[in-house]
Amino acid sequence: MKFQWIAKIPEQSLVAIIRAYQYILSPLFPPACRFYPTCSEYSCQAIKRYGVLKGSWISIRRIMRCHPFHPGGYDPVI
Repeated sequence: MKFQWIAKIPEQSLVAIIRAYQYILSPLFPPACRFYPTCSEYSCQAIKRYGVLKGSWISIRRIMRCHPFHPGGYDPVI
């Protein structure tokens, strides 16, 4: 269909905001993410794979686990 790109606008917008954070704000702070891939990269992957709503929910759950008392480690988007 001609207008399928319109449905991707929210997804692309959210990923663009996360990428802006990665390239502009993130370098100003010391590395703190306990996971690989980082929480911001994980969020981009989740949003691209599952869409805005489910991807955002998965990202929020991941960010809630990223704290000093969690061991972290390898945690891919499944």
